[in-house]
Amino acid sequence: MEPSPFPAATPERRVFANRTLNLRSLRAIGYDMDYTLVHYDIKEWEKAAFDRTRELLSGRGFPVDGLEFDPANRIQGLVFDMELGNLVKATRFGYIIRAHHGTRTLSYGEVRQAYSGTFINLSEERWRFTNTMFSLSQESLLAQLVDRLDEGSLEVEDRPTIMGYDGLYRLVDEVLGQSHWQGDLKAEIQRDPGRFVERDPLVAQTLRDQRAAGRKTFLITNSDWVYTSEMMTYAMAPDLAQGESWRDLFDLVIVSANKPSFFEDQNPFYRVVDEKAGLLQPHFGQLKEGAVYFGGNAAAVEQSFNLSGGDILYVGDHLFGDVHVSKSTLRWRTALIIRELEDEIRESALFAEQEEALSSLMVSKGKKEDELSQLRMARQRSGDKTIDQSITEVRRQVVALDDKIGPIAGAAGKLGNTTWGPLMRAGIDKSLFARQVERYADVYTSRVSNFGFVTPYGYLRAGRSNLPHDAATHSAGDPLLDGDPT
Repeated sequence: MEPSPFPAATPERRVFANRTLNLRSLRAIGYDMDYTLVHYDIKEWEKAAFDRTRELLSGRGFPVDGLEFDPANRIQGLVFDMELGNLVKATRFGYIIRAHHGTRTLSYGEVRQAYSGTFINLSEERWRFTNTMFSLSQESLLAQLVDRLDEGSLEVEDRPTIMGYDGLYRLVDEVLGQSHWQGDLKAEIQRDPGRFVERDPLVAQTLRDQRAAGRKTFLITNSDWVYTSEMMTYAMAPDLAQGESWRDLFDLVIVSANKPSFFEDQNPFYRVVDEKAGLLQPHFGQLKEGAVYFGGNAAAVEQSFNLSGGDILYVGDHLFGDVHVSKSTLRWRTALIIRELEDEIRESALFAEQEEALSSLMVSKGKKEDELSQLRMARQRSGDKTIDQSITEVRRQVVALDDKIGPIAGAAGKLGNTTWGPLMRAGIDKSLFARQVERYADVYTSRVSNFGFVTPYGYLRAGRSNLPHDAATHSAGDPLLDGDPT
């Protein structure tokens, strides 16, 4: 038997299921391109986006000299508070556990003072969720510009003053978007793709296997045709067979799709009739396999392939524009690409021994706190003052345990990112980002080629979720695990 190009998957290359997904039942698999099929060096891409946005702001007269991209302090999944100008991290229930105002970390007391009794509801205008890798340059700009806004140094002569943090957010969002669609940023990437693109030699084989197994495959990207063609050629060419093109890996290619509108509206299709020049002509009726289309809508894709809902898996990196909308509107099955998982899982594995020690210490603390409660109750009921000595001793033991727990818990809170901690966790709880992933992504993984390890015939089973009362039958109760299904 010919050896498989896919060895056994290491933990960080697994595909994780929130809802059971039978890959055998799928009839089509669609893909986004940027940060999905084509992965970028995050520092290079986001720095280029940051620098271009800074240039555009400078061109509008804003004093932005000295602003620098700081990727070490940035992760996706944060929320910008339009009212207070803070970047915050929240639990799955929306409770805020960490916050920065500008580039300054707020203390525990400051966070409590600002957000006591407040929880994040993403449907409210006050909150803006940074939920893609493209958010890193945005967060970096916002943090530094909040500092300058507070200093009063963002005044521009003969122009209206930015009205508060909400106005600042809208300015950065507008100009960052402009840096993407104007073309200068992508032109820079096209000139030197080796600087920006991280090739994955197993992606082409993954797509090839899926098509050989009878799955329709299609590409739906917001990028234009010329950029898409050049990036896919660069990323795939070394791993293609002689005479094979990256186009041979797809039954359908749709560019400039304008997601999320692509999933929600009935936008018209245009066929790319001159692929070198990018010339278009209006298209009506069934989509033709092997063709390239501009714009369009998901309903027509379903009709052309005679598919619907659960027949289709869509894979993308954008929590809202890819998985949320396709899941909510069309009930497609969804997969989210989260590249940060690989580093976080590796770091967690190295931290496993300390995590086990932390878990044991927390169980011991829980027992001592229970003992202390019982002693205090006994003292209250009996009035026996001799119990006070025991109360003092158990309190001392709790403090001693806290002294051991503190450094380990602090280190656990820096896994993944030393400033904000793990992407998928907020303290001992799931993060707000993790809750959105759980809600809208059937499965999630670090890269497209991980589907090659499970094959198109795999069965991805969701794990049994733990409930707080499960600990009563399985153990003495671990505060780190209670209520946490991950």
